[in-house]
Amino acid sequence: MALIPPSVSMPKPVPQHPSVAGGASNKAYPHLRYSVEGFLDKNKDTLFQDFKRLLYNSSDPVLRSMWPDGEQSITEVTKRPLTAATLFKNSIVALVENLASKEPYYVRCIKPNDQKSPVLFDEERCRHQVAYLGLLENVRVRRAGFAYRQPYDRFLLRYKMTCEYTWPNHLMATDREATQALLEQHGFQDDVAYGHSKVFIRTPRTLFCLEQERAQLIPIIVLLLQKAWRGALARRRCRYLRAAYTIMGYYKRHKVKAYLLELVRRFQGVRSMPDFGKSLAWPEPPAVLIRFQENSQQLFRRWRARQIIKNIPPSDMAQIRAKVAAMGVLHGLRKDWGCQRSWARDYLSSASENPGLALPFARRVQALRDKVHFNAVLFSSHVRKINRFNKSRDRAILITDQHLYKMEPQKQYRVMREVPLSTVSGPKGQLPWGAGDPTVTGLSVTSCGAQLVVFHTQSHDDLAVCLHKMQPRGDERVGELVGVLLEHCRTTKRELQVHVSDRIQLSLCGRKRLLTVETQPDVAAPDFRKSRDGFVLYWPGS
Repeated sequence: MALIPPSVSMPKPVPQHPSVAGGASNKAYPHLRYSVEGFLDKNKDTLFQDFKRLLYNSSDPVLRSMWPDGEQSITEVTKRPLTAATLFKNSIVALVENLASKEPYYVRCIKPNDQKSPVLFDEERCRHQVAYLGLLENVRVRRAGFAYRQPYDRFLLRYKMTCEYTWPNHLMATDREATQALLEQHGFQDDVAYGHSKVFIRTPRTLFCLEQERAQLIPIIVLLLQKAWRGALARRRCRYLRAAYTIMGYYKRHKVKAYLLELVRRFQGVRSMPDFGKSLAWPEPPAVLIRFQENSQQLFRRWRARQIIKNIPPSDMAQIRAKVAAMGVLHGLRKDWGCQRSWARDYLSSASENPGLALPFARRVQALRDKVHFNAVLFSSHVRKINRFNKSRDRAILITDQHLYKMEPQKQYRVMREVPLSTVSGPKGQLPWGAGDPTVTGLSVTSCGAQLVVFHTQSHDDLAVCLHKMQPRGDERVGELVGVLLEHCRTTKRELQVHVSDRIQLSLCGRKRLLTVETQPDVAAPDFRKSRDGFVLYWPGS
């Protein structure tokens, strides 16, 4: 009572309230009235025993512990239930006994203001609460003895980083010795006392110094822990990556090995197959072997071609090379170019192809050979040509390794025109084939089955012919002519440009004309006709 100021030793008068109105009078406080209406009813315990028994038998242990009276059976409960006052008294007695067995730690709550505002601080209001709660007297009492007391293990757990003998873990016999070494290192041995299980610190300054030292070391320890943990994470990630790369390496080697084994299994018998493995499907390669498979397929194609070519007689190799050259420029652009048949090249020297005129043609060829000394005949055939006078005539062409000859069959194959192969070029204004270079040659053919060939020359006087009088009838020889010329240009290291189109631009004596092809069922033989902007080749067909 000495801690309570005289001004607050007695309560202030209570204002008139319905709860204290009407009842017995109090002589000490004449203005105070108590209401006793319903006092007996309020003092009765209206909670029946069967409800307590029901809650006690609950499966929830917390709810069960709240109703210990429900433990009694229905036959054991014979007395009248206790009154509310008795139950309250028993609860208070049990609470006091429970608190007596504990070490109390009191928490005092201070309201900073009466407006419940988080930004207002009423200093006078706080002083009033501190004074009435006796906090200052409590602090003075605590300071009179030891202001801080803590078990040794908890003290070391908080301040062991401030001493080199206790960080990270001490090697002493007991926690008390470790605590004593810590405090002696800081020079606080005169301000502490050691109990059996706790350390006692007298002044707050000692505790403040320890806290300040700890606050300075915490960031360093945090950085140390972060560094150690990040290092552990990095090492673990590195181990995972190494394991992943190891697994990937083994898996890739497994895929490569499986692919190679499957490749060997599929192609181990290709030498004995009729098509040398052309019909075999290649296995799907892993990503790392895509380039390897491309190179392997190229080598396989070369090996297969070698296996096919090595059985071909040397006399047929020139024909094979010519067909390969023709396929390179006509495959996919012309419907048929005669690759399935044998190429004879010099058809006018054959008695079956040119009956009655083969001998005169042979004599003419020999005379030309003696005159210009060419080495070989590349191609010969009867043709239908168009001249600059818009007239169509039957002629013959002879192509040697040096010249292109236009001949007249009715006059013992008299040479009507001689064009050196080095002067043949692409069509002006349409094919940009090395303009001005006399070593470049050029041809134009159609994509349909018409045997039309246009020889483009640098003199702007092109030669347009249509191969005909072939045996058997309808034989395809345009591809042969293109192939032998391409092969010849390859051996002489010259370029021959081949243009495939159904509308061919040509020049006759410097005048540009357009040559097209039309298929006519009622036409017996191919023939040229004049059109509005050039010429039309009427080709027999369905």
